[in-house]
Amino acid sequence: MDSPPPVEYAVAVERYLAAAGLGDGSRRVYRIALDTWAWALADRPVPAGPARRSARPPVLPLALLDHPSAADRLRTAVERRRAGTDPRTLNRELSTLRAALAWWRARGWIGTDPADGLRPLPLPAPSPAPGAGPLTTEQLRALFALRVPLREQLLWHLLHESGAPVETVLALDVDDLDLPHRRTHPSAPPLTWRAGTARLLPLHLAGRTAGPLLLTDRRAPATTPAADRCPHTHRARLSYRRAAELFTAHAPDHTLRQLRPARRPPA
Repeated sequence: MDSPPPVEYAVAVERYLAAAGLGDGSRRVYRIALDTWAWALADRPVPAGPARRSARPPVLPLALLDHPSAADRLRTAVERRRAGTDPRTLNRELSTLRAALAWWRARGWIGTDPADGLRPLPLPAPSPAPGAGPLTTEQLRALFALRVPLREQLLWHLLHESGAPVETVLALDVDDLDLPHRRTHPSAPPLTWRAGTARLLPLHLAGRTAGPLLLTDRRAPATTPAADRCPHTHRARLSYRRAAELFTAHAPDHTLRQLRPARRPPA
């Protein structure tokens, strides 16, 4: 423990933000996100619209995060906000909370993780552009024959064989996978895959048992949320933008979303 633990949640938030090395704009966004969860922990609705930015969050003891009801309160808050909040915003707020919780736990200020079990929300797939339908059998055969890194091979096969949105696949963690049964565990988004993915997964994982399934090539920045960083390699979760760039470099006339078949292939 590097300093006495703060009593109030708001003080813990400020200490985390001060240590995170954020710019003014990012610090403001992080503070708004963490203040949001204060309303949830107090079992009160989050103010909506412009009133949210000016509302003063409730004063809470940091120890409330260790209360047995904290996980249920956070889960209830997520369900309440799903109807009126963009999934990307809510997922970003969850990542911010997880990063702060990990930092507080590392210092012994709290002993539990009430956000454990909260999964990122699936993102809606945008409407496809005209003429951007699924790849044909011949196009897929040519794509899968390319000499590309193992990570790209796995992503492309998994997208095609599971029929899942790109965002859902990129959000997968290693411990979401039930390798022997070629599917995800019940706690994760329901995906199944076939022989191509099943062959590539063990080679790609190389013994990893936790962290994001698909990783960047570089070490994650210090501000990367713990949920988006591999505990073994310390690399970050692969982003949609980077995955799309890599795909376009090899298939300039197509997009990642075209790997998803018009109908889910049979298992």
